[in-house]
Amino acid sequence: MQSLINLFVEQIKETTWVQWLAVALGVAEVLLARVNNIWLYPAGILGTALSILLLMEAQLFAESLLNVYYIVMSVYGWVYWVKKRDQPPVKVTWSTRTEWIISLSISLGGWAVLYFLLRYFTPSNVPLWDAFVSSTAWAGMWLLARRKIENWIFLNISNLFAVPLLFYKKLPMFAVLTIFLFIVACFGYYDWRRRAQGPKLKAESL
Repeated sequence: MQSLINLFVEQIKETTWVQWLAVALGVAEVLLARVNNIWLYPAGILGTALSILLLMEAQLFAESLLNVYYIVMSVYGWVYWVKKRDQPPVKVTWSTRTEWIISLSISLGGWAVLYFLLRYFTPSNVPLWDAFVSSTAWAGMWLLARRKIENWIFLNISNLFAVPLLFYKKLPMFAVLTIFLFIVACFGYYDWRRRAQGPKLKAESL
């Protein structure tokens, strides 16, 4: 325990202002998402762009590519949410059967593809674990972009597995941040449930 505390303190001492800004914007994104505020997207895009630069400097190329995906999905979500100026924003709703199938396909299919790439084209020593964390986050981001309540479920599955992975990789500061995001996401799930308009949608047929 003492060694973990010492490692955490050292991590904070070595943190640059760019890293702190990226972390702060990441926290802001989740808090804004919890209250269903559209400003979550510009905060997330800027924070993710800074993260890409930091990850590239650390030669974490797979994670950098994942963050590029986050930016693309954030732009998509921003446009999808706003739609047209003469139309109301997209409302928070439950996922349909088709959206569940797509989300699970992203998680499982992405897991397989990422594992293959990490296993055979990178020096990663945790390809299976790393791939699962990323693929479930992909599904969560897709659902978040579509304003679906279940996005919090997929994102928190990713967070749950990311915490021990980050500790294993000796990144305690980011592990603690992920624990915070996990807690916020739990509240976000219940907030979005209250915001959902009307009864839960029935699963649509394929």
